Amino acid sequence: MILHFVLNVNLSTIYCMKKTGVRHPFPWNMDTIPTERTQQMETALKTSDFSFELPQELIAQTPIEPRDTSRLMVLDKNTGAIEHRHFSEIIDYLDPGDCLILNDSRVLPARIYGVKEDTGATVEFLLLQNLGEDCWETLAKPGKRAKVGARFSFGDGLLTGEVKEVREDGNRVVHFEYDGVFFTLLDQIGQMPLPPYIKEKLRDKERYQTVYSREIGSAAAPTAGLHFTPQLLDRIRAKGIRTGFVTLHVGLGTFRPVSAENITDHHMHSEHYYMPQATADLIRETKAAGKRVIAVGTTSCRTIESVASRVPEIRESEGWTDIFIYPGYTFKGIDGLITNFHLPESTLIMLVSALAGRENILHAYQTAVEERYRFFSFGDAMFIH
Repeated sequence: MILHFVLNVNLSTIYCMKKTGVRHPFPWNMDTIPTERTQQMETALKTSDFSFELPQELIAQTPIEPRDTSRLMVLDKNTGAIEHRHFSEIIDYLDPGDCLILNDSRVLPARIYGVKEDTGATVEFLLLQNLGEDCWETLAKPGKRAKVGARFSFGDGLLTGEVKEVREDGNRVVHFEYDGVFFTLLDQIGQMPLPPYIKEKLRDKERYQTVYSREIGSAAAPTAGLHFTPQLLDRIRAKGIRTGFVTLHVGLGTFRPVSAENITDHHMHSEHYYMPQATADLIRETKAAGKRVIAVGTTSCRTIESVASRVPEIRESEGWTDIFIYPGYTFKGIDGLITNFHLPESTLIMLVSALAGRENILHAYQTAVEERYRFFSFGDAMFIH
């Protein structure tokens, strides 16, 4: 069976971000945040220009063990030359003085199943956003069972919830009651919100977390980081490559397909990010020394480029970004990218095409299919340099 952009993801009510409880150092609010698509050249490219055929069996359903034994395609962004390695060999392509910037966001086990108190019916809830005071914006399935006033029990009573509001987009606001620490209970009863193309049940929740994750808040993993082990990171640092962290909480919009015919008509979802001063200093020092800033994952890349696009000099920054990177964009912060293989016609394949060229990327993806690489979240890796 061939996958030719056939993902049917019902995500029309994607990740409605709220300002509640989040610091905003910038002088704009969530509703007036300036779009960053205007910073790059308008092109005539269409969404279909980023399509490719992918056999269904190449979509990785389970993570490989150990993490760093996944395959690695090394792509020269200037020549299109390709090498085939394993991820543990990434160190051979990193030079002393380079820096890796990693996203330390941690995935929330946000899928919980509630039993309706009056009927015993089961409803699936996906936690989208913490609204404060034990209220969460959620997706409910089936929604007809989650009307205002409906009460649910989760985890044999460890958690109870009541629907307080049904929003115009169908999302439910649920108020939860519990004893103890909410996130501790969620770890006990919640399941990972795996992408819709993964059908296998995940046996170990930690395999959908990076080994350096610490800031809880993502609805999906920054998957390029899943290939690193503590031992590999130690070897990288011992060689003289410095590491820094940013936080971008990945929203469900990362799975939303591009439906617009022309890519410039696509509206990006917004995600919250934070770059600490230490990381900003590391990036500036690396650039000043003539070395490379290498983003681990498109989320780290989007964070760096968001900050670099907004301020004259990279510094500590926090806010919301809807940056949309596609061919014609001029990169201002990163020099290289470690990433996975992405969905056809997705904003992520457009991003890597902006870095390496659309023709180089499509050729690399065709080569990956021929060489039987594993695709998507639990798949193999690519290093673009």
